[in-house]
Amino acid sequence: MICLVGNRPVLQVGNHQIVGYGTEWIETALSRASVAADRDDFPFIEDIRDGIVHYLENKCSLRLLPIEDLYARMQRMLERIGCSAIGDHLKMLTPPVTLSLARTAREIPLGFELGFYQRLRNELNALHQLGTEEIHFTEIREATLLLVGSKRWNSSCERFQNDILNFLEKIAEQNSTPQSQLLLTLAAA
Repeated sequence: MICLVGNRPVLQVGNHQIVGYGTEWIETALSRASVAADRDDFPFIEDIRDGIVHYLENKCSLRLLPIEDLYARMQRMLERIGCSAIGDHLKMLTPPVTLSLARTAREIPLGFELGFYQRLRNELNALHQLGTEEIHFTEIREATLLLVGSKRWNSSCERFQNDILNFLEKIAEQNSTPQSQLLLTLAAA
């Protein structure tokens, strides 16, 4: 049996499932929508967020909820309470996503490092298109060892790890706009 924090369903974001998420992203999405609808003085954002959290924890019978379905429900809720202008401007924003670089490296044949970068770029672009603005990476050391084909850390591993970090920095820069920043972080080893 899976223990879900706050009894919230697992959120499906593309090919990823998010468990144990906070609720700040809901408030941020609602705030952005109210500003876009010229209702930046809208006082009920926290109340609406609390209503969504109540739905997730008490009313949602699904154990796996696609993020698109949650936003469709949020838009309908805003329409029902007379805030359709805000609902019309509601853009998907997801909770932070955690990606294992080692998992991505395992999916690539040995010696095909360019495939690793291409797969990672496609995955990050797809997540960003779905409204993900914060991605945490894990297992960079393991990914580096797998991609270099080494059992022990050496200077080639160090260079390749720096290449991965530079690649992630470029992806973050390319996907960041004044309206939407892409924050990529690396878990401490």
